[in-house]
Amino acid sequence: MAKNSKIIGIDPGTNVLGYAILDIQNSKPIVQDIGVLKLKSFKDHQTKLKEIFLQLQEIIETYLPTHMAIEAPFYGKNVQSMLKLGRAQGVSMAAAMTMGLSIVEYSPKKIKQSITGNGNASKEQVAALLSKMLDFTINEHYYDATDALATALCHYHQIKSGRPVSSSSSNSWKKFVQDNPKRANK
Repeated sequence: MAKNSKIIGIDPGTNVLGYAILDIQNSKPIVQDIGVLKLKSFKDHQTKLKEIFLQLQEIIETYLPTHMAIEAPFYGKNVQSMLKLGRAQGVSMAAAMTMGLSIVEYSPKKIKQSITGNGNASKEQVAALLSKMLDFTINEHYYDATDALATALCHYHQIKSGRPVSSSSSNSWKKFVQDNPKRANK
């Protein structure tokens, strides 16, 4: 990563999608923007996905990030929720791909571990540490975008540490299949 570049972090969702832009200036991350796309008012799922695509492209055109770091869907028991979340993630990635960004996916545990040192940290703990690390006040207005900011900062830490960063999500799915062999055969 260049000394001066930008990372967009995404916490995908079909009702609320969080995003954050980190501007890396002389190897120091600075919050350039943080916000949410509120999608509840759109009646059908396809319209929500279209809005995610179009609005993320506008954000990318405005801030010109070179990297997208996106939170991987959480492996839950509700299959319909996971499918919707996966679609929001896919549309977000498609918006970034069409704009030429490199894309990396991180698990929620990896993100929390990177920020707090604890993969099971609460949203409040993550927000408190982000405020201190980035000298940025996070109030309740930003809580839905906190995970996106944490995702962007996690990516910055990965690159800064010199650890290899994979742009493929196959590792997380491979791990899921290994950890859940009975579910993979259904």
